[in-house]
Amino acid sequence: MTIGTKMQQTIASCEATLANLDSFALETQDQAAKAMFKNLAQQQRTILEQLNQRLQYIQSEEPQYNQ
Repeated sequence: MTIGTKMQQTIASCEATLANLDSFALETQDQAAKAMFKNLAQQQRTILEQLNQRLQYIQSEEPQYNQ
């Protein structure tokens, strides 16, 4: 398994986590929990953005890691 493939799998996992956090925020009636889930989702978006930037860098610098 290449680094590019591992990065893509990690990104997919992060996207799934983000979707879950957004869903939890919508489903809960507890305002404190809703705020927590929204905060965690925002942090996850930041992580996802950084991972995508890293994947783009890897793909531009190391073409053999492209699928």
